[in-house]
Amino acid sequence: MTADVVVIGSGINSLVAAAELAGSGRSVCLIEAADRLGGFLASDELTLPGFVHDTYSSWHPLFVTGGAYATLGDDLHRHGLEYANAEDAVTGSVSGDGPAVVAHRDPARTVEQFSERDRAAYLAMLDRIGGDLDVIGGLLGNETRAPGVLGHAATMLRRGLGRTEGWVRDAATSGRRWGRRTFEGSEVDQLWAPWLLHAGLSPDSASGGLMIPVFAATMHGAGLPVAVGGQRAFLDAFASLLAERGVEVLTGAPVDRILVERGRAAGVMVGGRRIDAREAILASVTPTALYCDLLPESAVPEAVRAEARGYQYGRAAMQVHVALAEPLQWSDDALDGAPLVHLTAGSDSVGIACAQAEAGLLPARPTVVVGQQALIDPSRVPAGHGMLWLQLQEVPFAPIGDAAGELDTSGGWTDELVAGYVDRILGLLEEAAPGTRESVLAITAISPVDLATANPNAVQGDPYCGAAELDQNIFWRPGPLTARHRTAVDGLWHIGAATHPGPGLGGGSGHLVAQELLGRDDGVLTRVRRLLRR
Repeated sequence: MTADVVVIGSGINSLVAAAELAGSGRSVCLIEAADRLGGFLASDELTLPGFVHDTYSSWHPLFVTGGAYATLGDDLHRHGLEYANAEDAVTGSVSGDGPAVVAHRDPARTVEQFSERDRAAYLAMLDRIGGDLDVIGGLLGNETRAPGVLGHAATMLRRGLGRTEGWVRDAATSGRRWGRRTFEGSEVDQLWAPWLLHAGLSPDSASGGLMIPVFAATMHGAGLPVAVGGQRAFLDAFASLLAERGVEVLTGAPVDRILVERGRAAGVMVGGRRIDAREAILASVTPTALYCDLLPESAVPEAVRAEARGYQYGRAAMQVHVALAEPLQWSDDALDGAPLVHLTAGSDSVGIACAQAEAGLLPARPTVVVGQQALIDPSRVPAGHGMLWLQLQEVPFAPIGDAAGELDTSGGWTDELVAGYVDRILGLLEEAAPGTRESVLAITAISPVDLATANPNAVQGDPYCGAAELDQNIFWRPGPLTARHRTAVDGLWHIGAATHPGPGLGGGSGHLVAQELLGRDDGVLTRVRRLLRR
């Protein structure tokens, strides 16, 4: 079998790249090791019939604000994709039975909770990021080592050296320090610091001072859209589009190795079967797998292999899905209607939980992400019921102890340990939403070990395919020698969460590589390909 382009993996970046390249007239073969498409895109009735849970990822603000959606959105909607979104309350935070802080789509309503000084500072933050979002988005969303980056940098410099230096300083600052420097109260920190976890960061990670304004501007502008009917509806739209564009899809087909001939990526071996690539191979895998396993040793410089072996993976995560007899009832009704709430006091509590997890301990009071997609997409639950999508992003893959001194971790993630930790989470939720335990109908938990088993890119249960600290992010993702999607092997491209722009449901790297490949096409080749495929 031969195709113009072979794509390894079928997560969001692979789906985007395959759809865009096939739309240009190229023949594309998409190869997935699992028996279904999607990677961490999945939904199912995980607890009880009628309760449709997004198994892993769920929220689409990165996708709808990115280049992939601008290119493919109309076609995906034509194939059945429909979004539901938060129109008022978007996200909030609460600690115990204390008062909540809530972000609304309307910034003016959001700042009503803040002091007079912090109201002005918050609105100024949004004005500042809004004024430079074209450049910041260009730097974060494009190839970092391409000439175009210089153009974005020059644009920023023309706006003023002090303005540019301010953003550089923020990018080198942790979210905790940035928040304390910018606001007098704790409300903004409590509201936005836990969002850093969704970027694979902690409150003390560099770049938090840049990411918090980006998160805030994104939520106010785009909300928190979800696919109506769950992630499976999103996947169905992609599958239908790929079929329309003639993409050959192979599932249950792990790639054994990438073939390199005369210095060029020539094809892949799949279970003894050779699939040739005329133009390119796109691999959505970890750098460890790409440079140490899939490629022949002779094709990879030792320095690159050493860098790949040293690639660091981040904290593990868990998912907990809960079917409820009735919708969740918060003590503070300000949270009613918010589809995503963090149980946290802000940087201090998130920082402690991160430190405990990174030391191998189960956090005593972890940050709990409480998602209620059914608030904006009621089709996911039976009438009158509720459901919870709980995410825990501060978890050790191989626990050596419990920070609370209550749970036995000696056997690793046993069923007993999972149940005990889920009970701790429900206890934290009960503080902010009394009566939750009594409403529970069924629970399904996905441990860090389950995550690693479900997706080979989630090494050590890390759903973000690698730590996102500054030394392994942006200009250095996945590493200094491999920070471009184009690899040293001609015709081989690296995409996925381990590459820039990093983790998240945005499809950024797949879009960037597809557009770079399409940029070589003068239009004549596209027309010729389409004629040949008739």
